[in-house]
Amino acid sequence: MSVGGMVSNRKIFGSSMVPGVDHLPHTLDLGHNAFSRGLPHWGAHLANELERLIALHDASTIAAVIVEPISGSAGVILPPVGYLKRLREICDKNDILLIFDEVITGFGRTGKAFAAQSFDVTADLMTTAKGLTNGAVPMGAVFAQRKIYDAFMQGPENAIELFHGYTYSAHPVACAAALATLDIYEKEGLLTRAATLAPQWEAAVHSLRGTKHVIDVRNYGLIGAVELEPRAGKPGARAFDVFLECFERGVMVRQTGDVIAMSPPLIIEEKQIARIVETLTEVIRDTD
Repeated sequence: MSVGGMVSNRKIFGSSMVPGVDHLPHTLDLGHNAFSRGLPHWGAHLANELERLIALHDASTIAAVIVEPISGSAGVILPPVGYLKRLREICDKNDILLIFDEVITGFGRTGKAFAAQSFDVTADLMTTAKGLTNGAVPMGAVFAQRKIYDAFMQGPENAIELFHGYTYSAHPVACAAALATLDIYEKEGLLTRAATLAPQWEAAVHSLRGTKHVIDVRNYGLIGAVELEPRAGKPGARAFDVFLECFERGVMVRQTGDVIAMSPPLIIEEKQIARIVETLTEVIRDTD
């Protein structure tokens, strides 16, 4: 929560946040990139704000830059073309680690195994979870570049290499679920299936453009978002009503603020894509 920018999470914990954390501006600007298909072409320059923060704090005091390649819970915010590469350049120039949070984008969501591959940017550390076991059993994993791994292996011979224990680390049930899930990804080609379905998914979600209350549609891979005009004085209320009604009609979407977020299963079929979008369109039209 300290490194994240979600106000509703942060306000509950107030002064208990970890000190020494600063934030980059997010890249969503409907005035420039509303209804972009795929990654928006405006906003890569916002990565240069990192240089201002480095000048303010000094690179020697900055351990890492942490970013979701595609932000999920904050409202499905897509990185502009070139944005992540620019962050990588600035981090390399200043000897700062770049960490990707791929809990949402990992394991096939963007059309490749990871968003880092889709956007051709290699992070120093990459956090993953959810898709690792298909959510069947809780498990997370952190991928590290060799230089970071080797740094942790330089301690005394009798010391624990990574002194960050967790009671259920590498639990055999979770590991079995992860291995089985990874086997299915490979056998059924699911890690790249989103790339095959992406054109139809994009066309389907963007068909909502022009529907009343819809002020933006965003998509990438098998990720989609429909942003709704908020009710006066009641932010999030209209989207929440849409979420509830979709559920009643047999379609599960996610509501975050004024955004309806969608990330359907990688096994989804074309007719199911049509049902999701048709239901969502009908519900939005029926909602005041």
